[in-house]
Amino acid sequence: MPNAAHWTPCARLSELREGELHAVNVEGTSVVLIRSEDAVRALDNRCPHMGYPLSEGTFQHGILICDWHHARFDVASGCTFDPWADDVASYPVQIVGDTVSVDAHANGSHVVEHWTRRLREGLEQNLGLIIAKAVIALDANHAPGSHAVQIGALYGAQGRRAGWGPGLTILTAMANVLPRLAPADANLALYQGLVHVSRETSSSAPRVVLMPLETDEHSIERLKEWFRYFIDVRNPDGAERAILTALAQGATIAEACDMMVCAATDHFYRDGGHALDFVNKGFEVLDHVGWERATDILPTLAGVLARSSRSEEQNRWRSPHDLSGMLYAEFSKLPEIIASGEGKTWTADAGERLTTALLDDDPSVIVKGLRDALTNGADVVDVTQSLAYAAALRIARFHVKNEYGDWLSVLHTYTYANALHQCARRSPSTELLRGVFHGAMAVWFDRWFNKPAARLPQNRRDTQALPSDADALLDGLLATFDTQGLVDEAGMHVYRYLSLGHPRERLIETLGHALVREDADFHDFQMFEAAVRQANELDEERARLTLVAAGRYLAAHAPTARALRQTATLALRLHRGENLSADDPDEAVV
Repeated sequence: MPNAAHWTPCARLSELREGELHAVNVEGTSVVLIRSEDAVRALDNRCPHMGYPLSEGTFQHGILICDWHHARFDVASGCTFDPWADDVASYPVQIVGDTVSVDAHANGSHVVEHWTRRLREGLEQNLGLIIAKAVIALDANHAPGSHAVQIGALYGAQGRRAGWGPGLTILTAMANVLPRLAPADANLALYQGLVHVSRETSSSAPRVVLMPLETDEHSIERLKEWFRYFIDVRNPDGAERAILTALAQGATIAEACDMMVCAATDHFYRDGGHALDFVNKGFEVLDHVGWERATDILPTLAGVLARSSRSEEQNRWRSPHDLSGMLYAEFSKLPEIIASGEGKTWTADAGERLTTALLDDDPSVIVKGLRDALTNGADVVDVTQSLAYAAALRIARFHVKNEYGDWLSVLHTYTYANALHQCARRSPSTELLRGVFHGAMAVWFDRWFNKPAARLPQNRRDTQALPSDADALLDGLLATFDTQGLVDEAGMHVYRYLSLGHPRERLIETLGHALVREDADFHDFQMFEAAVRQANELDEERARLTLVAAGRYLAAHAPTARALRQTATLALRLHRGENLSADDPDEAVV
């Protein structure tokens, strides 16, 4: 029951006529009163869709209609008949004699539950404004970002027959970097991820859920063997039951990751790097939603792997150099090569030599560089990090004389290498090392995008001519994203800022803001997240060039229409209580 102290007298019953709408102020809250069928109803006077005063609407047959967008509400409950509009808050009414009192403090409980439900409905019906409003309201009511991530991840996993897709990749990438973003941009990042999940599931049939084998007799090694076999023969159902059985038998994160990565690297550079990236993101999202949800998430990756293309089947991997034959020969010697490096210490100088080798024009030099690194004590994580840095340099040196679509080639190599590195940290293995050689050949293919190579920012006179003030550099960086083609300028601003010792966190926040305000595609989100994570592990100079690569890539894909940001801004204004239909006397008139 409402607290009696919250009852606020606001009208006389004798003044309320049947079917008329009356706006009253209840302790600062605008409330619309409706006398209907011997009862008085009280609703929030702001239409939850766009803030229009409901007191200026129409009332018919127990239904209140907002005259702006024709949203309809049941006056008894406040519930809407039009899900895109959201429910309007209803308040208790007390009548004593001729005095009508309202408790506008009521209905304040269960807010998180309400917006959780609305977020699910927004996802199901692909309603961007509802998703944005839910994200903002959940944050305002102190729900952690992982709450919205879990709702979106489980919905996306269950709602798409094809399994894991770009939408879940975006959501996971943004969940990974939320702590590195400004608070307002964190909400926008979550909104972007959730909208993309909703879009790609809206026209899809739901997944068919399979069950594990009804036995606990098989070892994890046997189930791994079966999983790889079913992926190899393109049977996603068999692979799904194998991984589900392993999970039911208590497979650890490392064991499950090993199972999937081994299957992914049984063939070369599947789906141009996307397959392994999706596998890695599947495990990363479990860091946010909990390992107990592995049975919901990991089976979505079986179809991704089984359907993926295999690069060794492509002509360019066979001619004019037989890269496949070269690598198969190397793979047969990997156990011996690894054993020869045991007990040796890997050094920074050795890492620089490996990076140089990975960027060579001769594939045999690249293979020898990897072999020498392993022989000299490099472990799996060392070589995956070097591979990712070499791929980042391809982007930092990508010349704008290349075709616009060629950005995707260098991007795919980089995000593949980052995924391989994250998987190596989670579950290193000899089989995973095969993926390093696959990725190294992708870096080799990308050499043409560095012919000619764009000059690195430290080698440009214009870099030194930029201001030294941190705010001026960050403002200048944002300005490069407002005009198409200012790729080199963005890279120079990033390098200049970092070379002067300004805080890296502010730069990352600025790049994150530049990303989430755009109608970015999933490659942009991949680029930013991978660069942020890689830079966090690298020495200062390599971190600078990695973030230069990110700045250049994002600048190449901006500006866009920024329609998603506009929707999120409307949601924020509604959350603040603004009436979007009201005339602004201070608005500039042309």
